[in-house]
Amino acid sequence: MSFGSLGLIDPLLRNLQGLNYQTPTPVQAKAIPAVLSGKDVMAAAQTGTGKTAGFALPLLQRLVQHGPAVSSNRARVLVLVPTRELAEQVLQSFLVYGEGLDLRFLSAYGGVSINPQMMKLRKGVDVLVATPGRLLDLNRQNAVQFDQVQALVLDEADRMLDLGFARELNAVFAALPTQRQTLLFSATFSDDIRAMAASILRSPVNISVSPPNATASNIRQWVVPVDKRNKPELFMHLVAQNKWEHALVFVKTRNGVDYLAAMLDEAGYAVDTIHGDKPQPARLRALERFKTGEVDMLVATDVAARGLDIDDLPLVINVDLPIVAQDYVHRVGRTGRAGASGVAVSLVCADEAPQLAAIEALIRQTLPREEEPGFEAEHRVPQTSATGQIIKKPKKPKKSKVPQAAPGAMQVFGKKPSPQTGESRRKPPAQRAEAAAKGTSLSGGNPFSKPAGARRKRQP
Repeated sequence: MSFGSLGLIDPLLRNLQGLNYQTPTPVQAKAIPAVLSGKDVMAAAQTGTGKTAGFALPLLQRLVQHGPAVSSNRARVLVLVPTRELAEQVLQSFLVYGEGLDLRFLSAYGGVSINPQMMKLRKGVDVLVATPGRLLDLNRQNAVQFDQVQALVLDEADRMLDLGFARELNAVFAALPTQRQTLLFSATFSDDIRAMAASILRSPVNISVSPPNATASNIRQWVVPVDKRNKPELFMHLVAQNKWEHALVFVKTRNGVDYLAAMLDEAGYAVDTIHGDKPQPARLRALERFKTGEVDMLVATDVAARGLDIDDLPLVINVDLPIVAQDYVHRVGRTGRAGASGVAVSLVCADEAPQLAAIEALIRQTLPREEEPGFEAEHRVPQTSATGQIIKKPKKPKKSKVPQAAPGAMQVFGKKPSPQTGESRRKPPAQRAEAAAKGTSLSGGNPFSKPAGARRKRQP
């Protein structure tokens, strides 16, 4: 099957040829004809399977063919996304696929000045990619009206609900024309999303190209049990031992992000960070530096779990498990994209057993466990199953009479340096591995550890 056989027009086919798109992915093969025919669509597909092209290409064609030209302060296609990063990614896809077409595109999201967005909307746009909150801000200020919206796309709608956008979404739905095309594309569909879909979709075409909420089979996944307080040391040990050179690292909190970034910087890795408190321009620069290879390690909170399109990313490390199980699918989905192989390793402590069980139930598989010598957990992680159950809590292992030091094991002590993210010193791989194995001097308290005064396990 070719893109030409799906009924796409020549300008789009030429752009796809220039991008070296040869064969449509399964979700594209099913979605493009349905969208071209004007039908509503509800599509479930893994991250990295080409969902964006599945709705962008046919919508571009319908805009070209069916007009009319958009009026001032109006949009003809509205794409709602949960994060700034995803808004930029989707906008870039429309720009690339629609190169040479007489169409106008705009992304709108919070965290930046609203005035430039209002100025660009004065002439009207054909495609507006927006986060729900900023979209309503623009509407309240009469910068954009919805009466000419022909198609609505909800991309990663489950994440929008997770972020608390339910009220904003309902407000948008109420303001839109009833006669419109509505498309839902997502890697996961919760019960809340299905209920919402039932209220806004009309006889939709249901598309599923993979088991719901599954992770790609070409991604090797495993977990390493460890005590919470030892996570930073284990992380650096694994990086050095496995000679990992390029990875996206997920941590639960901003403090955890900064702490690991400081450790990596001290060990000589070029590192940058992304989290919700970082200005949008700085987040975009960090992502670009990571994509170009200027940065070895990108440490992020779940703000980066979706919307990051990174070619050939070999490794994702979950230093903390996500609170929402669906976010694990999106974190892991940053690697193994477009058929490439990938690796995803998660450091799991006993407190995270419920989250691990929820993840395994979601992806319908029990993740294998690999103990790391020298870092065996004193507080053992309970056994879990793919049914979402915590089977039993294992007994605390007896301490060895003659503990052996693990090669490359690290201790955290002393004063924490200020992370020089964006200005990190790049050392040769051998020196970085040696520096990581020797440890790092940090202070300010380990954000992964228990409160001061809690009993610490002696390091062999």
